[in-house]
Amino acid sequence: MSDTTAPDGGAAPVSAAPPSGPGAAADRRARYADVFRVREFRFVFAAHVMSITGEVVAAIALTVLVYDRTGSPLLSALTLGVGLLPYLVGGTLLSSVADRLPARRVLVTCDLLAAGCFALMVLPGMPVAALLALRCVAGVISPVFTGTRIATLADILGAGDRFVLGRSVIRLTAQAAQLVGFALGGLLAAFSPRATLTVTALGMLGSALVLRFGTRARPARAAAAGAGARGGASTVGASLAAAGTFLRDRRIRALLLLTWIPPTFVVAPEALAAAYADELGIGAVGLGLLMTGMPVGAVTSEILAGSLLGPRGRERIVFPVAVLCTVPAIGFATHPSFGWALPLLVLTGFGISYSLGLDQWFVAAVPEEMRGRAMTLQTAGLMTLQGVGMGAAGAVAEFVPVHLAVAAVGTTGTLCSLLVCLEVHRTRPKRETGLTTT
Repeated sequence: MSDTTAPDGGAAPVSAAPPSGPGAAADRRARYADVFRVREFRFVFAAHVMSITGEVVAAIALTVLVYDRTGSPLLSALTLGVGLLPYLVGGTLLSSVADRLPARRVLVTCDLLAAGCFALMVLPGMPVAALLALRCVAGVISPVFTGTRIATLADILGAGDRFVLGRSVIRLTAQAAQLVGFALGGLLAAFSPRATLTVTALGMLGSALVLRFGTRARPARAAAAGAGARGGASTVGASLAAAGTFLRDRRIRALLLLTWIPPTFVVAPEALAAAYADELGIGAVGLGLLMTGMPVGAVTSEILAGSLLGPRGRERIVFPVAVLCTVPAIGFATHPSFGWALPLLVLTGFGISYSLGLDQWFVAAVPEEMRGRAMTLQTAGLMTLQGVGMGAAGAVAEFVPVHLAVAAVGTTGTLCSLLVCLEVHRTRPKRETGLTTT
């Protein structure tokens, strides 16, 4: 497939390209150790550790800094929200950058821009409005970086089982960074929020250097695939056209929804954890333990699924796990004590394991020359809808008790996930590398 648009300017149907890249054919059953044997992946992983840890501690430091400057709980809370909301803007309007420019250049430039944003936050006397604006800029950049990196993993590891495990490693690192980064960020921010933001800027700069000198220079994905005929189109226009193309393709649309819908509802127990801890009267320590439940479940389940199951096994668990991942939230209808609520949150975190099989379906469904745009849109939608899910759960809890709000969201999520799984099942390819029709 050499072009993604029809001659008249309309979107052409997307046809799935068979898995390609090094190791795609032989990569039937990989291990986590296999991905670390790839030198280039080790550099990508090292850069990810630097950047994700920096982002986590920066979120806390910026919250503390804004609160110290204003004394406003609302403004301090907004510093977290403004980091998520721009995902939709960057993922929808800038996704074409991931395919139209060489991947290494995109990754390094995004890291440098993010480093510049955090460095500017450190300047004395920076107005709160400017701090929030800089946080928004970093949020716009983030989905472009993430989508480009995911697409690059397929170039580095091939589009087969090693790609699935490589992306799993990236997710596991993010979960671990939350557990470690929140604690470390709290300590650093209490000492000096500005110093913490400086460390974040240096981490982003370090990530840029590692990616620049540790990864190969590859041509732009669209140009390499001969899809440059419409290269004169604007970045925004090309990005919107790609988003429309993906959403009109029945198979890709179904897979995107399966990526987005379960997490939209899964976040409810975590979003309402503070309110529920207050209901139980378990204090800050109890709240902290509740907040670790989902990350612990996510890390444990992903490691088990990645280590013990092969590609077919991971595909078999996609539907049941995607549907069942919101079921533990229904258990909150019984108003569980702390001793029961924590296991329910751990079980909820186990739901992330459906992503491994889904990753393989998604990378096989998207043409290689559009892979960066698809991954960017996938990431942007996921982050945006999780934010919407958190807000919706909070809105429900304004009218009913917290435990009933969590249970209601869990019930709704189970039904919605079931409907999406049925649609994905209906659009499955007739051959393993076959095409689906729109």
